[in-house]
Amino acid sequence: MESYSKSYKDAGVDVTAGYRAVELIKDHAKRTSIPGVISGLGGFGGLFAPDLTGITNPVLVSGTDGVGTKLKIAFLMDKHDTVGIDCVAMCVNDVACSGAKPLFFLDYLAVGKNIPERVAEIVSGVAEGCVQAGCALIGGETAEMPGFYPVDEYDLAGFSVGMADKSKLIDSSDLAAGDVLVGVSSSGLHSNGFSLIRKIFNISNNGERLNVYVEDFGHTLGEELLTPTKIYVKPLLALMDKVKIHGVSHITGGGFYENIPRMLNDGIHAKVEKAAIPQLPIFKLLSTEGIPERDMYNTFNMGIGLCIAVSKDDADETVRILRECGETANIIGEVVSGEKGVTIC
Repeated sequence: MESYSKSYKDAGVDVTAGYRAVELIKDHAKRTSIPGVISGLGGFGGLFAPDLTGITNPVLVSGTDGVGTKLKIAFLMDKHDTVGIDCVAMCVNDVACSGAKPLFFLDYLAVGKNIPERVAEIVSGVAEGCVQAGCALIGGETAEMPGFYPVDEYDLAGFSVGMADKSKLIDSSDLAAGDVLVGVSSSGLHSNGFSLIRKIFNISNNGERLNVYVEDFGHTLGEELLTPTKIYVKPLLALMDKVKIHGVSHITGGGFYENIPRMLNDGIHAKVEKAAIPQLPIFKLLSTEGIPERDMYNTFNMGIGLCIAVSKDDADETVRILRECGETANIIGEVVSGEKGVTIC
């Protein structure tokens, strides 16, 4: 007998819409299938059998995150196909910072009302993020929560699990004074600082501003704000094959001041040169809004999504490899002896 509950539907939860949403997203999940996937969507658990060839001492590395208040922009723009990329990126980039290859991803989507077509649109972005990261979407959960979320709003979070050989983990044990910092450019704001962004542009009270065309962007402000987070997994893994990486920092919430020290050891200090960072138009615009410079570097990525520490001898090769992978990469600073922390100069 087909599952159906009139009483539950009268309470605001349509279980049949949930089943239709699952059917709509199955094709998106199929796009992400990689060797090791042994279950499809719809089971109680996602099954994955990792290939341990060449791995002597496997270590699982996990990461979890959400999209945050960037979702408010998606609601106002009624554009939902990119925030899933952000959700995946925030997780898999963190996993890759340890030197692990992300294997699979699961998402959690909580909605005020289950509109299957919109759910499918959201998950299409999740699937795209998984494809970019080379990992599989093996499961997830969509929860319809009327009265908890407004009808047209939702929250999106997820987690990823990756694997590395213990001997190849990036643990900063080799990081030392004299190392060079290589910055890999971001695609924009990524998925951090949006509570401040919405306040600065008064978006909550003036949503029409999102539709204003900005010459420096080549598109509207809303389109710029929804530019998805860049996924660095493949270029970082390619670099690992050729260069000994001493440390990696994913520049997310907290900007430079919070994230770069996370890869440093005691007695090690990072010096970052502002002039070496290519300034993206969105950060030029923000700099005119009266935000103190230190707050800018303590909130946003400022155009650098990934900071990689390597020996001075490997610096030029690191830049070359990353550029061959299609990334914009530059030497942006150095590691010196001193109190653990970072100086922007």
